[in-house]
Amino acid sequence: MRDRFPLLVLGALLLAGVLGAFLVRGAQRGGFADPLSTFRAEPDGARALYLLAQESGLPVTRNMADLRLVSGPDTLVLFAVDVEGAHEEDPDQTRLASDPDAGVDDEEAPHLGFNALRAQQLEDAERERVLSHVRAGHSLVYVPWGSRENPLLDELGVKLDKADTSLPMRTLVAPLPTPYTLGVERVETKVQAYLRLPGNAVPVLEDERMGLPVAAVIPLGAGRVLVVGAPELAMNQALARADNAQFWLSALGALGPGPYAFDEFHHGFTNERSLVDFARRYGLHFAVAQLLFGVVLWAGALKRFGRPTPPPEALRVGATDALFAMGRLYREGRHHAFAAGLISRGLTQQLAPLAGLPSHSTVAAVSEGLRARGRQDLADGLTDVARQSDAVQKDADLQALATSAAHLRERIHPAGTGRPRPGTP
Repeated sequence: MRDRFPLLVLGALLLAGVLGAFLVRGAQRGGFADPLSTFRAEPDGARALYLLAQESGLPVTRNMADLRLVSGPDTLVLFAVDVEGAHEEDPDQTRLASDPDAGVDDEEAPHLGFNALRAQQLEDAERERVLSHVRAGHSLVYVPWGSRENPLLDELGVKLDKADTSLPMRTLVAPLPTPYTLGVERVETKVQAYLRLPGNAVPVLEDERMGLPVAAVIPLGAGRVLVVGAPELAMNQALARADNAQFWLSALGALGPGPYAFDEFHHGFTNERSLVDFARRYGLHFAVAQLLFGVVLWAGALKRFGRPTPPPEALRVGATDALFAMGRLYREGRHHAFAAGLISRGLTQQLAPLAGLPSHSTVAAVSEGLRARGRQDLADGLTDVARQSDAVQKDADLQALATSAAHLRERIHPAGTGRPRPGTP
C-alpha cells in the first residue's frame, strides 16, 4: 500500500484554511452581508439605521420573503435593490461623470461572496405588487444604487442624473419645511444621483450649492414614495454626521405609523433554514472542525503510514510450522473425509447469504436458493464440490477438492459471471 502521508498533510492544510476562513468571517460581525443590508455591521452596512429606528420606538422588521404577497400596513424599505429591466438612457453622461479608472461597474449594486448567486432582482410581478400596495394608501422608501433608470422609477416619473464622482461630500438642506425634515438643519453625505422629478413631487433634500434635489416624496395613488439618490446616507458610517440620523427618524415617522419592513430577501436572505445558511450567517466553527477532524481520524484509521512491514521472523516461522504440523496430523491420521467436510461446509456457509438463507442451511437448500436468484453457476459448483467431498480418500483428492472450492470462490462477485483465469478463453 502506497504512502498516504502527503494526503494527510494536504487534509490538515485544508482544515487549517477552512477554519481560518470561518474564524475571520465570524469575527467580522456581519461582514458576510451585502452593503446596505441591515445585517451588515461594517461601515457600508445599514445595521445602525435599523437599530436606531428600533431604539427610537419605531416598529421595524426584516422582510425575508419575496414581495409577490404584500399584506398589512407595512412601509417597505428597499435599500440598493436591483430592479428587473434597469437601463441607462444616457450612457455618455454616466461615462463622463464616472471616475476614469472605475469605469461604469459602480452602477451595479454590490454583492459579496455567495450573495452574488443568492441575491435576486425585484421582478416585474413583485414591482407591480409593491406599486399596488402603495396606491392602496401605504408608503415606500426606495434608495436606488447608481443612476440607472428602471421600471419602478419610470412608474413614479423619476429620472436620475449621475453625480460627478470627483465632487467631495455634499451638504444637503431642505428646500422647504416638511414633516420629513423636522429638526433637520443640514445633512452631509456622498451623492450618487440627482433626481429629475415630476410636477407633483415634494423635494425633501437638495444640494446646498447646486440646488439639485437628492431626496423627494412622490405621491402615488393614495400612498407616497420617498426616493433618495444618496445610498451612503443610510450607511452606518454616515449616521454620525450632522443631522443624518435625525433625517431618517423624521422621514420614517412622517411616512406613517409603520411597521417599517426592511427588505432583506433581495440581499440574499430568506426565511428558509438550512445548515449552509446558518453557517454563512453565524459561522459553525466547531461543527466544521469536528467534521474535518473526524474525516482525518477516519483516513488515519483506514490508511497505512508508509509501506507494509513484514511480520517478525519468529511469528512467520511459527505460523508456518503450525500449518505443516496440522497438515501432517491429517495425513497421518487419515482424516481426509473430515477435512473435505470442513471445506464443503465452509463454502456452503459463504454462499448461503447469496441465496438469502442462514449460514447453517444445507447444501441442497443453498443450491436451490442460488438457482432461484439466477446464480446457476454457483449452484452447480456447490453441488459438484459437495459430491467431490464425499469421494475424498487420499491427499490428491483433497487437493483437487480445495482447488475446485477456490475456483468457485473466485466467481462470487456482483457481475454474476466468473473472472477468466489465465490460459482460458
